[in-house]
Amino acid sequence: MVDRSDPIAFNSPESPKGVGIHGMEVYFPRFAVRQTELEKFMGASEGKFTIGLGQQNMAFVNDLEDINSVCMTAVANLLEKYNIAPTDIGRLEVGTETIIDKSKSVKTTLVQIFNEHGNFDIEGVDNINACYGGTAALLNTMAWVESSAWDGRYAVVVAGDIAVYEEGPARPTGGCAAVAMLIGRDAPIVLQTVRSSHFEDAYDFYKPNLSSEYPTVFGQESNVCYLRALDGCYRRFAEKWEAVNRKKLTMDEWNHVVLHSPYNKLVKKSGARMVYNDFIRDHNLPIFKKQEKDLQKFQHLMPEETYDDRELEKAFTEIARPMYKDKVEPSVLLPQELGNSYTASMYTGLLSLIHNWHKPKPMGAQVDTEAQSIGKKVLMFSYGSGLAATLFSFSITGPTGHIAAAANLEERLEERKFLSPQEFTTTLTDRETKYGKFDWSPSSDTTALFPGTYYLKQVDAHGRRSYARVPVSPFRRTINYGASAFHSRMGGR
Repeated sequence: MVDRSDPIAFNSPESPKGVGIHGMEVYFPRFAVRQTELEKFMGASEGKFTIGLGQQNMAFVNDLEDINSVCMTAVANLLEKYNIAPTDIGRLEVGTETIIDKSKSVKTTLVQIFNEHGNFDIEGVDNINACYGGTAALLNTMAWVESSAWDGRYAVVVAGDIAVYEEGPARPTGGCAAVAMLIGRDAPIVLQTVRSSHFEDAYDFYKPNLSSEYPTVFGQESNVCYLRALDGCYRRFAEKWEAVNRKKLTMDEWNHVVLHSPYNKLVKKSGARMVYNDFIRDHNLPIFKKQEKDLQKFQHLMPEETYDDRELEKAFTEIARPMYKDKVEPSVLLPQELGNSYTASMYTGLLSLIHNWHKPKPMGAQVDTEAQSIGKKVLMFSYGSGLAATLFSFSITGPTGHIAAAANLEERLEERKFLSPQEFTTTLTDRETKYGKFDWSPSSDTTALFPGTYYLKQVDAHGRRSYARVPVSPFRRTINYGASAFHSRMGGR
């Protein structure tokens, strides 16, 4: 058995082969609803969803899109934008909890993109556990790229979900997105070797009704599960990290923190909770000196006693406010704009962070954004109900401006079409009537979709699904990444 206190067992902070993320692409649907309008429509008090949940808008799909089409769009756009040949992909893994078939994986639908180009040799299937499946897919895939089984080709991971809730208080916490990631060696975003996990048997959020898209949710219990998993991961991560680095770990170590985001208010609480974990480990850190007397009453509390302690939460939220603004807030653009995308949520946060690094600066400012981002360290917390959680980190070792340029987030967000809360509700009711049904075709207008979007053409009498694609815009932004970066073919290990 490995002695985890032995630094020799964990003597390298990152993959010696630089395994990580080369590129990212997000797909989100064209349709969205404003949370301010949803507050009025649902009879909620002003600010309940925008301040209370911390959300701005919510993405949703009509009957033209399902999880297969959403993920196909993300994967196809990634390959096309980065000029990557489908034959240059050796592994494709999917993370999702949006299930439309109890046997056939989403991945086996996505492979049609590769089969059309003669690529049938492509490993990987789906990973399922609530919002955690995307991280499972990513860690599995990175292990393949680092292993002796790697065949020299890139890999693709896609994390995506359609999050919908029945009428009631949880409905504003829905959303939709898929993030596709290009994985390989010598990447600019490198996975670090230290990570920790927390798994429990819990029923905080689950989907036992196979005839419905809607989950069973115990909201407050789920929040506690999330924070308890964060506590466990952070404590174990610190022990492992300190064994490698031979110094104390605090939140000062990280330039940024990206957290799984069911809604932004929980992200804020989680940032404060991480600062509280530093307090548990060392009451005398400089960050706590100013409030030393006020914090004394919290010193002897057991962490499991504090999940409903509003006074403690308020105290550490205030202490963590500068940390949140500098380290966490740069990653919240897409989660606030699109809503909860389950497995994609944390990765929309990472893409938001990269966008933030490279977005245009004030008029006249001369800033080398690549130089500013290289060397940054990003802590990632992934959570899925049921429950599964992992804390891990990336180091930025190379340019990431191409990722921001290809994603082109601000322009694409501006091109969304906002529908009324009534139209949103009608759309979900229509999805309810068609979920699990056979022998039907969508009735919605394909011209309203974004260019390049895959859509459902038909579900036949046997439940078989067929798809088509809206033509790609000739003006879409692309980068010539494939030809220059694909450096390690079959023999170049």
